[in-house]
Amino acid sequence: MEIQIDTKAADWYKRELNLGNGDSVRFFVRYGGSSSIQPGFSLGVSKDTPEDTGSQTNESGIMFFIQEDDLWYFKDHDLIINYDEKAEEPVFNYQ
Repeated sequence: MEIQIDTKAADWYKRELNLGNGDSVRFFVRYGGSSSIQPGFSLGVSKDTPEDTGSQTNESGIMFFIQEDDLWYFKDHDLIINYDEKAEEPVFNYQ
């Protein structure tokens, strides 16, 4: 399971979460919401300190990660995060 994030999406997180170089962002599973890969669950996002990292990537000075115990959610998919110019926010895609 890999995480890919484009620069514009990473920069959006930096602005919205008031992040500085060296900070970390966690994608975590939460109950509720909608998802194309796990009905009844969705992804949450928070500024956090990595522990038991199952997957990670770095972009624009920020580490983006998923903890090992949340990898089940992706069920053999990678997380692709792109910036949607029209919506002016990141979007999650699964491949």
